[in-house]
Amino acid sequence: MGFSQTLLVYFVVSIHLGVSQHYLRLRPSPSEHLPVPDLKEDPDPEYDPREQDMPERTLRKKLGSNFDHNFMSISSPMMVNLSVQDTQMKMQGPMPNEIKKLDLAETPYGKRVKLGKKARRKFLQWLWTYTHCPVVYTWKDLGVRFWPRYIKEGNCLNERSCSFPEGMVCKPVKSITKTFLRWYCQGFLRQKYCTWIPVQYPIISECKCSC
Repeated sequence: MGFSQTLLVYFVVSIHLGVSQHYLRLRPSPSEHLPVPDLKEDPDPEYDPREQDMPERTLRKKLGSNFDHNFMSISSPMMVNLSVQDTQMKMQGPMPNEIKKLDLAETPYGKRVKLGKKARRKFLQWLWTYTHCPVVYTWKDLGVRFWPRYIKEGNCLNERSCSFPEGMVCKPVKSITKTFLRWYCQGFLRQKYCTWIPVQYPIISECKCSC
């Protein structure tokens, strides 16, 4: 199931420089591409917030209950990944019903095979581990024009095929949305007006083995 079916919407930030006006536009756009690609920023530091524009107490108050320390950080966090081994060992949630309810005693041609409870349990555990699609979280620096500046993004592990036989890969099927503050400027150079505005940022929260 693609994200077009879930009507997932995220904000794409684009910058347009005109003859008499410099402005940043936030445009809602449906997308099947997560995590969000790096944004193309105007490199001119004139459009960066200054130190006096970033009082932590004021920005925390502005963001309010949307501040989630599990997914955002003001200062640079440890930029580390969960290892593949650690991620696969920590299976997320209960065993899926489609695996748990598999009838391993019946072959595709109707022939019955004997399989003990212990052997069946071990095989289902192996199958779940093999087809499991964990979300690997990594910290990403969004740059000085976002507050908090650091976000913990989710990615689907795709170092190998997740199906047996091979062919399918892990793809995102669910996401959560976090609200950040974005430094927003209108106008041109000394005539510009800048302020912090809330924007939503989608993060992959669940992956599934899919075609």
